[in-house]
Amino acid sequence: MELKKVISLLIVVLLLVGSITGCSEGTKPENLPAVSENGSENPNQAPEEIKEPEFIEEEIAAMTFAENTLFITGRKINVRDDIVKDAKILGSLSKGSQVVFLEEKKDEKEETWYKVTYEDESGKEVTGWISSKNAAREWTGLIGEKFRDMDYTPQKKIKEYENNPRVKVRGLYVTIYSASNARIDSLIEMAKRTNINAFVIDVKDDKGYMLFPTKAAEKFSPKANEKATVKDIQALMKKLKDNNIYAIARIVSFKDPTYTTQNPDKAIIYKDTGKPFMNKDGLIWASPHDRILWEYNLEVSKEAADAGFNEIQFDYVRFPASDGGKLDKHLDYRNESGESKPGTIQNYLKYAREQLSPKKVYISADVYGLVGSVEDDMSLGQYWEAVSNIVDYICPMMYPSHYANNTYGVPVPDADPYKTVYNSAKDSAIRNKNMTTPAIIRPWIQDFTAPWVKGYIKYGDKQVIEQIKALEENGIDEFLLWNAGNKYSEGAVAK
Repeated sequence: MELKKVISLLIVVLLLVGSITGCSEGTKPENLPAVSENGSENPNQAPEEIKEPEFIEEEIAAMTFAENTLFITGRKINVRDDIVKDAKILGSLSKGSQVVFLEEKKDEKEETWYKVTYEDESGKEVTGWISSKNAAREWTGLIGEKFRDMDYTPQKKIKEYENNPRVKVRGLYVTIYSASNARIDSLIEMAKRTNINAFVIDVKDDKGYMLFPTKAAEKFSPKANEKATVKDIQALMKKLKDNNIYAIARIVSFKDPTYTTQNPDKAIIYKDTGKPFMNKDGLIWASPHDRILWEYNLEVSKEAADAGFNEIQFDYVRFPASDGGKLDKHLDYRNESGESKPGTIQNYLKYAREQLSPKKVYISADVYGLVGSVEDDMSLGQYWEAVSNIVDYICPMMYPSHYANNTYGVPVPDADPYKTVYNSAKDSAIRNKNMTTPAIIRPWIQDFTAPWVKGYIKYGDKQVIEQIKALEENGIDEFLLWNAGNKYSEGAVAK
């Protein structure tokens, strides 16, 4: 307890010193637009007072962990009352758990043991011994061997943009079609009656179509503009702002059949036949290594930011499912640089942050719900820490219908939304708390019925409420509802 007080006092002192000395060069925003000598982007404009943005400071973030913190690296580790392997078990620790180191000893075989103390889930203090093989002094000791070459250094993440305040999002998904007709008005009315305060709107959808005509599509994928449903984007944005709706632009990144049809040399193909690779939905994937596609996605994102969207959310920011990587030897990903899958995804998101920060929008990334529970990237390029360290919000898709039977010991995850989401959220929260500059966790949850799942149940208010409860019990207070038809369980989010 005394140690916690000392650390808290030290943090307060550092904050006071920072407020007195002001921002150093190291805290200035990077990659901002060029400005004229009078401080304005437009040399013909009178200079305005420039307010320095606040960043999540590396120094403060790095002090999150006390010097005597240990990180559990084994899957399930028994805590014993003595330094022998058959000693009484006092408790167990899962991978990613944090404990306080007290002392170390060697047993008769000269193996090192650590005496540690921690609070278990019930709040009871446990003190006992664990093998040193199952703990690391640094949180990066939790990172798998093949994922250690990525960027886990503390990032300069913006605390809040002056004219774009952060919002605790309770949102729902909106298609390019719903956004263009009377459905958007009914969803706005629903938001007024409920706790919903944000819409995730397709700006570049699963087929590569635009919400509104963009210069980016005109340049990189002209046919993408042909299906644009909103002709007056400013009118739509005004309607959202007038009704206090936080607007998130969904950018489908690498599943883009429109782009690949016009640029077949950018598609993932089978090595033996040269034919485009497709998942079960029949849609062609572009290579995530394609830097031209990176530029295209980010130019669309910039236009969305200029239109007034508060946040850019990257979906399908991954490689296609390849049977756990078994298909990789048969597929040509057009990987000319030799990058790994997770390295490519992290580099894409880092570039997105660099390019979009001057627009003063937040960025988020959708990942598979299971990514927070597994030790690898699922051969998708989505490694939890590599994504969370870069973006402002990480959005695991915790749809119970998308978990295999017996995941988390649940016979049919779809039939037990509370337990499924609780376990997924618990694992994700553990992964996040070990990092110095993690993203805020904002999961997608299920508001649809999945009749294709054997043993499924019908979803409605009760099931959505159970998922929200599971999130809250893990300290997660933001969520997004997914229903492809944009029909939502209003009772679950009633005021």
